[in-house]
Amino acid sequence: MTYSEYNFDGLIGPTHNYAGLSFGNLASATNAGRASNPREAALQGLAKMREVMSLGLGQGFLPPQDRPHLKTLRALGFSGTDKQIIEKVANKEPQLLANCYAASPMWTANAGTVAPSPDTADGKVHFTAANLAANFHRSIEADTTARVLSHIFDDENFFVHHQPLPGAMHFGDEGAANHGRLCEEHGDKAVHLFVYGEDGQKFPARQKLRASEAIARNHKLSDDQCVFVQQSGTALDAGAFHNDVVGVANGRVLFLHEQSFADRDAAYAAIREKAPFVEIIEAQASTVSLEDCIKSYLFNSQLLTLPGGEMALLLPYESEENPRVKAFLDETLSKNNPINRVIFKNVRESMRNGGGPACLRLRVVLSEEEAAAVNRNFILDDAQITRLEEWVKAHYRDHVLPDDLRDPAFMEESFAAMEALTKILSMGSFYDFQR
Repeated sequence: MTYSEYNFDGLIGPTHNYAGLSFGNLASATNAGRASNPREAALQGLAKMREVMSLGLGQGFLPPQDRPHLKTLRALGFSGTDKQIIEKVANKEPQLLANCYAASPMWTANAGTVAPSPDTADGKVHFTAANLAANFHRSIEADTTARVLSHIFDDENFFVHHQPLPGAMHFGDEGAANHGRLCEEHGDKAVHLFVYGEDGQKFPARQKLRASEAIARNHKLSDDQCVFVQQSGTALDAGAFHNDVVGVANGRVLFLHEQSFADRDAAYAAIREKAPFVEIIEAQASTVSLEDCIKSYLFNSQLLTLPGGEMALLLPYESEENPRVKAFLDETLSKNNPINRVIFKNVRESMRNGGGPACLRLRVVLSEEEAAAVNRNFILDDAQITRLEEWVKAHYRDHVLPDDLRDPAFMEESFAAMEALTKILSMGSFYDFQR
């Protein structure tokens, strides 16, 4: 049976703005209050999806969520018409309004964790939507994310969906941003690398060990398939709020910074014990500092297996512009390893909010039969991606400042855009504001 990896990117929503809501995310904090360009952000994301498609790889997407999230505001005691609610919250709780306007579901690496069918005891693809309990603006995504995943992967013969983990911060789960899958071929039974954290001196850890263990149990993964490794506190305090900021796994390759894990040697030994085929490609701190890799998002790249079997890195422009990072990439390409190509793309709008190429995608390995069971409206071809680009150009602003969130007209524009999208995708009355 043939298996292929599909990247499901987050389609960036019309309320993309820089509110600086994510504590520990240095780019988000640095750019708070600046003008954003939602139209350019979405088109940059779609251009990246086109690039992956051009490589001969499967490309899907997850739609934006409805923002502002009026259901949350009503649950917190605000009442009246939609317009009245926006006006009340803008006057009394402007920071709460910013949280409910966040376009953060665009980062689908945090949408959930996926276990492909070759790995699971029941032979089905398992999904767990992340509870994202560490940040309020992200925690309100979880229920809709679970509904989106169930809508796209809706055949119970192939797909199993688990609700976000209970227990809030006690079982804080940030999804695939702290998870990697190691195997010689996509269709092989794989080893799952779960990376968890303990609070640093400056910033809190977002992924809990107990959450990762619960997901492994729910996904019916055996003990010999799982490695649980603690994230480095040094990396966390340097701004690596998720492990995918300092490392990425793909196939038999683990590409990472030497300061990724709390105990580097023990982590590598544990990984090699269960995945003896693994090839570790490491950047040493003396060559690329944590500051360099976090600013450039070197390791928040998409490490892709191409149809011919070689691997390519899809990176942001910021990696090309950093001389130390660029030198490390050139050196990596010159060596005898599976990575033999780098591609640089402009995702600056996402980068300014703290998310690189890997943040924008959720990897899903599917057999041909499983892929055929996926809702085809969410698998891209040239015609579909052109429709989405036209939709963005028709509905998105090219300039948004924090004060724009106070204007009910912005809400109405956002809802009109989402209404149009549900018609393009034949979703029906999917969102809370439509019900």
